[in-house]
Amino acid sequence: MKIKDLLYSGEKTFSFEFFPPKNYSSILELGINIGQLMKLSPSFISVTYGAGGSTQDASFNLLDYINNKIGLVTMAHYTCVNATKEKVAQDMDYFKSIHIENLILLRGDRPQDDAGQNPGESDFNFASDLISFVAAQDRFCIAAAGYPEAHPESSSLETDIAHMKRKVESGADFVVTQLFFDNSYYFDFVERARKAGIDVPIVPGIMPITNFKQIKKFTQMCGAKIPANLVDTLDPYQDDLNKTYDIGVDFAIGQCRELLDNGAPGLHFYTLNKSRATVDIFSSIR
Repeated sequence: MKIKDLLYSGEKTFSFEFFPPKNYSSILELGINIGQLMKLSPSFISVTYGAGGSTQDASFNLLDYINNKIGLVTMAHYTCVNATKEKVAQDMDYFKSIHIENLILLRGDRPQDDAGQNPGESDFNFASDLISFVAAQDRFCIAAAGYPEAHPESSSLETDIAHMKRKVESGADFVVTQLFFDNSYYFDFVERARKAGIDVPIVPGIMPITNFKQIKKFTQMCGAKIPANLVDTLDPYQDDLNKTYDIGVDFAIGQCRELLDNGAPGLHFYTLNKSRATVDIFSSIR
């Protein structure tokens, strides 16, 4: 099933992101958590991507397992990093061979050598280039990334909106956003997108706060801001994971309800390969 068909049917989608586990114990843990999240009947699952070697193999194996062994609609992450046209064509053939119909196409983090240069070769400088190449095959439903608080490398939100419009014009069927904690950024982002002529669904990305120290590192990397009142509430409990969990999940429940009540087409959860927080949130909002 193509995800765009779910989104354009008017049905709210609820989806989860996983990343390939790196060792045997992580594989076992992920299997348990996928089992728990299956009970929520997700609309689709996404699997992140490593640009080469064993990480890429792990991504492809996890995609195959979730899509064909478990039987859930699955979306593959795929990036421009080291992507030649020949390699992309080969990988698209592989995705089709394992019945993957949905992709989220990204620029990805550019690898750097010790001198800060970008090694390796790629035929695609931007996500829009990759989207255009894959969309021309007319084989996949394609998602693009959106950044409600602007991409860290972008000069402005207006520039970011222009980049997103280019991705949609190149063939993206819908957008999934970076994580955020202040819904006003999402609502403003959607409004700006509509004024710019972007009419595809824009699905908000949600990351429940269960470890405050960890989430601060994530937000520093991606440029998301944690509201000051939430920081003040969490700060005294940085070393108390149970209290942090309760505060974070309660906040996420309110965030999700507001998004759904105000027209968000669904919710995409960055699970970090865990299930408890997502299960607790879903029990309150569905």
